[in-house]
Amino acid sequence: METTTAETAGPGPHDLSVPTIVIRPPRRWVPVDFNELWEYRELLYFFTWRDVKLRYKQTGLGIAWAIIQPLFLMVVFSLFFGGLAKIPSDGIPYPLFSLAALLPWTLFAEGMTRSTISMVSNAGIMTKVYFPRLIMPVASIMSPLVDFCVAFGILILMMAYYGFVPTINIIFLPLLVIFAMMTSLAVGLWLSALNVKYRDFQYTVPFLIQIWLFASPVVYPASMVPEQFRFLYALNPMSGVIEGFRWALLGTNPPSTMIFISLVVVIVLLVSGVFYFRRMEQYFADIV
Repeated sequence: METTTAETAGPGPHDLSVPTIVIRPPRRWVPVDFNELWEYRELLYFFTWRDVKLRYKQTGLGIAWAIIQPLFLMVVFSLFFGGLAKIPSDGIPYPLFSLAALLPWTLFAEGMTRSTISMVSNAGIMTKVYFPRLIMPVASIMSPLVDFCVAFGILILMMAYYGFVPTINIIFLPLLVIFAMMTSLAVGLWLSALNVKYRDFQYTVPFLIQIWLFASPVVYPASMVPEQFRFLYALNPMSGVIEGFRWALLGTNPPSTMIFISLVVVIVLLVSGVFYFRRMEQYFADIV
C-alpha cells in the first residue's frame, strides 16, 4: 500500500466553508524533517534508556558485562595474536594495543546489531502510534554508549598501569566516538530497512561482524597493510576510527589520509542510508 501525502487547498468558488483536499503521491526521495526529530527528542531518550534497562534486566552481573566482553576478547587476542602469532603492536603492550581498538569496535558492532533489529522488535509500537521512525535506529546506536563509557574507565586504568599518559590528541576523542557511531548508524539504517522486508538480514549480521573485525586493524596495526592496498583498506570506515583511537590515546602514528577517506565513505553511506530508510518508511507498518 502506498502512503500518500495530503495538502489543503483554499476554499473553492462554490463552497466557501469546506476546504478542498488534494491527494498527491509521495516524492521518490523523502527529506528528513529535523524539526520533527527535535520535537520527539524526549521519545529518543525514552527508547535509549529503555534499551539500556532491557539489556541488563534480570542479569546477575548487570553493567559488569560492559567490562567483561572487551576484557575477555583482549585476553584471547593477547594470548593468540600477541603471544603465539607475535603480531607487532607499534611498540605498545599488546593488551593495551588491542583494548584501545576493541572499545570503538564494540561500540560500532553493538550499535549496528541493535539498529538492524530495531524496526522489527518495535513492531507493536510502530503499528499503533505515529512518531519519526528514524528515532528507533538512532536510539539503538545511542544505548551502547553507556557500555563504552564504563569500559573506557578500564582502559584508562590499564594506561596508568603501563605508564601511558594521554597526549594532547585526546581532544579529538569525542569526534572519533561520533565517527564510530555515525558508521554504526550508516550501516544500521540500510540493514534495519532491509530487515523489515527480508528478515534473514538479522541473521547475517553476526557473520558480517566477524568478517569486518578481521578486516579492521583490531588485532594488528594498519602499518602491516602493504602501501599499494592502503587506499582500498581505508574504504573500511572502521580502519580510520580504530587507528584514530590509538593515535589519540596512545600516541601511535597518525592515521593520515586514511581517516579522511573513511570519513567520506561514512558520509556517503549515511546520506544514502537516510534517504533509503525514508523511502521505505511508508511500507514499514504494512510489512512488519
